Amino acid sequence: MFDFSIVSNWIDLLLRQTLGLGDFPAILIECVLVGVGILLAYALIAIVLIFMERKVCAYFQCRVGPMRVGPWGLLQVFADVLKMLIKEIFVVDKADHMLYYIAPFLVIVASVGTFSFLPWNKGMHVLDFNVGVFLVTAISSIGVLGIFLAGWGSNNKYSVVSAMRGAVQMISYEMSLGLCLISAVAITGTMQMSGIVEAQTGPWKWLVVQGHIPAILAFLVFLVAGNAEANRGPFDLAEAESELTAGYHTEYSGMGFGFYYLAEYLNLFVISGLAAAVFLGGWAPLNIGVVAFDNVMNHIPGFVWFFGKAFFVVWLLMWVKWTFPRLRVDQILKLEWKYLMPLMLFVLVLTTVCVALDWTL
Repeated sequence: MFDFSIVSNWIDLLLRQTLGLGDFPAILIECVLVGVGILLAYALIAIVLIFMERKVCAYFQCRVGPMRVGPWGLLQVFADVLKMLIKEIFVVDKADHMLYYIAPFLVIVASVGTFSFLPWNKGMHVLDFNVGVFLVTAISSIGVLGIFLAGWGSNNKYSVVSAMRGAVQMISYEMSLGLCLISAVAITGTMQMSGIVEAQTGPWKWLVVQGHIPAILAFLVFLVAGNAEANRGPFDLAEAESELTAGYHTEYSGMGFGFYYLAEYLNLFVISGLAAAVFLGGWAPLNIGVVAFDNVMNHIPGFVWFFGKAFFVVWLLMWVKWTFPRLRVDQILKLEWKYLMPLMLFVLVLTTVCVALDWTL
């Protein structure tokens, strides 16, 4: 398994020794390079996900999807991005202008912040603190403010109702998400994202295998709660077009709307990436204890494993969205507080018992 820290250390030595830069300019250049890399990856993954969503939706509805702009419709997303960039940005007269302008940036900050914690490959971590799981849940909570302030600041009754729905849904499902991550921390013994992945390297060490029944239940609940956290169907009541026009971003145009559109798809990838890293081994290859098979698997780059697992989860969540009907708000809250929350409390207790008695693989 290639360790990407070799590349990052080489760049650091190049700046400090070959070019003779001091600590501050070298660190500044490295931060700029990392920031540019994050934004490029953020934009490219969003483009891929938007195109994938349209094709998956078309497949489930027996259509072909976008086919006119470019071969197989590959340039349709770029045309939409250009259209959004040149659209006029208007301001609602009676809106609270400060809240109206701040809200989209809060959503983007939360999305980029959690995106930066994803472990792409061994030694390829943008943010990798020893309390990474705690910070991921803390930063993701900022997105709730962006949604609520968008509805409140727009001074639109549809946006306010949508913001209230979105806020109560996201706050509720954060409880189950947190318990799922705590269960994973209990099994692996660390809150560091790279440490969680490292604990899953080896034959049959993916968390859904070594944690057996409790980990499988936590993984399934994580998918459901993550789908609700990302405001995607069947939990997209906050953006119910037939009731609330466009929901909390009804009064946004141009890139104001574009930020919400972008963050929605990247939140989908963040949830899928966290599920892949925490429960499916992240960049860890599939090892089954057979030397020949394991050697072949170990030669596949770690980032290929990570992206393969993450996009598999993305496909599962898209399948769910285009299969199940939208839930009512009382059904959404009932599912969380009467079923998922008690289930995860039981799973957490069961996980601690399994770890204490060494019943994990």
